[in-house]
Amino acid sequence: MPYPAVFIGRGVDVPIQYIRQLQKRWGSKSLLQFVRMLVLHRTPFEDLLQNIFDALDTYKARFAFPIVASIARMRPDLVHMIMQEGHEVASHGFNHLRYPQLSPSQRKRDLKQSIHTFARMGVSVKGFRAPYDNYSDDMPAMIDEFNFVWDGGFGYRPEHRTRTDFFRIQTDKGKSRTTFIPLNYWSDDRMIDKMRMSSEMISKILKAEIQKVALKGGVVMFDLHPIRIGQSEYVGCLRDIVEYTHTLGGWVPTPSKAVSHWNKNGSWKSGTKFCLLLTGDIDNWVFSDYLRRQILKLYDRG
Repeated sequence: MPYPAVFIGRGVDVPIQYIRQLQKRWGSKSLLQFVRMLVLHRTPFEDLLQNIFDALDTYKARFAFPIVASIARMRPDLVHMIMQEGHEVASHGFNHLRYPQLSPSQRKRDLKQSIHTFARMGVSVKGFRAPYDNYSDDMPAMIDEFNFVWDGGFGYRPEHRTRTDFFRIQTDKGKSRTTFIPLNYWSDDRMIDKMRMSSEMISKILKAEIQKVALKGGVVMFDLHPIRIGQSEYVGCLRDIVEYTHTLGGWVPTPSKAVSHWNKNGSWKSGTKFCLLLTGDIDNWVFSDYLRRQILKLYDRG
């Protein structure tokens, strides 16, 4: 449906507003980040996904994609492409919002809307990660209420991120049914955008983290956004770390499969010693999705 003329007129300031948001996170480097994202989005998202699938295929490794539901419904073909390749789709909320800044009812409404949106697409989501890995203290109980099998963001809190085991959270109703997964400190946005690492250096750092977990027989989860790690310049990192994991006797399934197997058996898949979980949030398919979200916010206020 076309936007009203006044709405379009108000939208011309959106790129400036987006840069201002980047300034809060990136400071003086905000314009550079703006340009960097424009460049990354020159690669069609279906190509990014295919690059990831090809990199993982040799060892039958799997990837999980927490997707913003309002974005997912714009390209259901890509969502179903992910599932048809044997990978997992999880919820990343309906809108890409910082949940602690919302009221409890707003948080619940956003999450519920995401689940319903995926259901209408024929997708049953079993996992969740909040945008920006931002959680309020009461959110584990809410996540549990929606019967998620796993959560892959609450474990980024400093007290959890160095763990190498699945864990549950104590709520008012007892221990959560949802299994929480520690999320490793090293993410692609940190390594690529902030530290400007080469593909070789990224592989070296991730392998070191994998080796630590292999010695303990535990689990490690990385957040590697497809918009970066799916680029031809970086996708080789996935191939490297999956091959390395295989060499050390590790297993690389979807989080749902790993959690279900562990909760049932108290061990990893037969013959494997530890578990690597590869995940990557999808906040947009094209760069204009960034701007579209800002325009819709302006329209809602109007």
